[in-house]
Amino acid sequence: MPIETMKTKLTLIAIFALLFLLPDVLQAQCAMCRAVVESEGDAETAEALNDGIVYLMAIPYVLVAALFFFIYKRMRK
Repeated sequence: MPIETMKTKLTLIAIFALLFLLPDVLQAQCAMCRAVVESEGDAETAEALNDGIVYLMAIPYVLVAALFFFIYKRMRK
């Protein structure tokens, strides 16, 4: 097995291990939370919560796009 492949696999295993060891980091916000904050009238907090929700929503798409990009690059070689 090439060393580059082993490094890639070890890196992925390390990332998944960290994600499972740190479950508090993985907890996401829900859209209902935003609705409750907006109904209370705190616009600044609602805007910050909305930005956090959008940020959390965008990360999986960026990761999947990067994965397909690297797969595409590997297939062209």
